[in-house]
Amino acid sequence: MNMWGLLMIILAVLSAAGILYLASRIGRFWIIKRIAKEKRNICFLIGLIILIALSASIWLAWGYMNAIVCILHLLVFWLLAEGIFTIIQKIRKKEFKRYYAGITAVVFTVCYLGAGWYCAHHVWQTSYEIQTDKSVGNLKVAVFSDSHVGATFDGEGFAGHMKEIEAQSPDIILIVGDFVDDDTSKADMVRACRALGELKCTYGVYYTFGNHDKGYYPSDYRGYSGADLKENLEKNNVHVMEDDVELIDNRFYIIGRADKSEEYGAGRKNMEELVKDLDPDKFSIVLDHQPEDYASQADSGVDLVLSGHTHGGQLFPLMTVEKLTGMTPDDRIYGYEKRDSTNFIVTSVIADWAIKFKTGCKSEYLMINIQ
Repeated sequence: MNMWGLLMIILAVLSAAGILYLASRIGRFWIIKRIAKEKRNICFLIGLIILIALSASIWLAWGYMNAIVCILHLLVFWLLAEGIFTIIQKIRKKEFKRYYAGITAVVFTVCYLGAGWYCAHHVWQTSYEIQTDKSVGNLKVAVFSDSHVGATFDGEGFAGHMKEIEAQSPDIILIVGDFVDDDTSKADMVRACRALGELKCTYGVYYTFGNHDKGYYPSDYRGYSGADLKENLEKNNVHVMEDDVELIDNRFYIIGRADKSEEYGAGRKNMEELVKDLDPDKFSIVLDHQPEDYASQADSGVDLVLSGHTHGGQLFPLMTVEKLTGMTPDDRIYGYEKRDSTNFIVTSVIADWAIKFKTGCKSEYLMINIQ
């Protein structure tokens, strides 16, 4: 069993235990007590029915993962509220007439996850400034990753976000993988590709595959293959790069890497192979979906490496836990880092995948000014 399989089992067990605990707590609300005529077993049963109905509704609407996320957040905040109000009650030496701990837990959870929903479904622009001694001039680069079209927004919604990016007048637009998802419909894929073809910028749109773009299931699952996606992108003038290097305007290189997942299939070139014939005096930008090759990228002397994949850690405190435990193979979860002469940026990405909330980050696209 892999790490993620074990994690899912742990989350499922915690959720089941959480439902039992929360059912006993919900039974303490005065309205439940009144309905149950103060009978503890009936109070618990009513609370259990409410929790199961809530979990099932979220599961049907957004999938089991979001049901787990909501139950675990409610559990954590309820435990915290119970602890806080227990301390307050001891200090005041008098019991509360109402079950304020439960009320606080419910209200705080709804507000907290509501903010997380907004952070996931609203897209911000994040700007970076990169200074270089190389004669690249002034270059404005728009970057986004992990649109997973159909998960947070459909093809039309994606087109709207592309217009926002175009309005910033970037010189070039770079897409760092997971443009579509395993469940992205063909109609949404085609519309999103067409939206890229409608963009106007000096040097066009460049794209490299992520681990979901080619699909983990047979092509009839979603109605198209990775080759069909590539064909639709190229038909809309998108430069699809799989271990390719392109010199643009004799000013800078774009190095588009095959995704790390290809190491187990068709394979991918290492950094030494990709940069061996490049002019070191020209600025180089690497598109690598998964941020897991920082050492060789820094050794290769490239100037800027762009990645996505991590979704910025998605939920607090996952980013901190991943850093402390080293449970992730990623060299960085989010943000900017410099190693030797190489700049690294990992975006928290423009959309979602399975989880509909972002409480550890926000959805974004990048605008990078290189001077």
